[in-house]
Amino acid sequence: MIIIFNPAAGPRRTRGLWRVLDVLIANGVRVELAETTHRGHATELAREAARSGADLVVAAGGDGTIAEIANGLNGAAVRLGVIPLGTANVLAHELGLPIAPRAVAAALAFGRTRPLLPGLASGAGALRVFVQMLGVGFDAQVVHNVPLALKRALGRWAYVAQSARELVRYPYRPVRLRLDGVDVAAASAIVSKGRFYAGPYMLAPRAVPDAPGFEVALFEWGGAGAAVLYGAALPLHRLHRAPGVRLVSCREVEFLDPLVPAQADGDPIGHTPLRIAPAATPLSIVVG
Repeated sequence: MIIIFNPAAGPRRTRGLWRVLDVLIANGVRVELAETTHRGHATELAREAARSGADLVVAAGGDGTIAEIANGLNGAAVRLGVIPLGTANVLAHELGLPIAPRAVAAALAFGRTRPLLPGLASGAGALRVFVQMLGVGFDAQVVHNVPLALKRALGRWAYVAQSARELVRYPYRPVRLRLDGVDVAAASAIVSKGRFYAGPYMLAPRAVPDAPGFEVALFEWGGAGAAVLYGAALPLHRLHRAPGVRLVSCREVEFLDPLVPAQADGDPIGHTPLRIAPAATPLSIVVG
């Protein structure tokens, strides 16, 4: 078992990791810890682990760390385990993964898996796997600009604080999309593989993580007032029912406009234009 971890993630996450490691080691599980040193390093480490014949690679961190490792394992017959240590842990909520250290250790040791078919975003010559969602527009602007120190200090509240800052400076220009060949427009959009967004909050109730295709949430109302409305609806699990929100099921998505900020699984991934399609092969996620 190879566990990939960012040692600069902060003392809380380090303590959480060692609680799981203590249980695994006490039960005779052989563990190899690989530490990251820079953005994208988890992808490199996961790819190297797959090439060396690893059977199980574990992401110790949040959704961004999981996505980085998923990029390194894309197309490889390697199981992906998760020690949820992130700010939102959206994938853990989506798949019902355990959070308590002993339960996490037991799930990793037992090794039962379920498939997840990621999305694959391409643009500017790069490919990016995402396991939960990809956002373009206002939420991506927040992700691009939230300070890392604030995120470590406040957790998910850092995104609330950054959203308040972006309310008055984001341009809210329309975003043009093509959904299975049909052109539409919205103020922002989120392409979702799973039901939840920003934690255990419902966004796309019809999404199926192990099936091809996506649920696309179109936020058709722009402006600061609409952003406040959507932000208030999120913790009430009403975002998908909020006025101006439309859900569309499709297999392929294209973002046509240039230079609109984009994020995937809570990490910035640059800007549009982007083309999104299902990955060729599913990931095997350890669930217990």
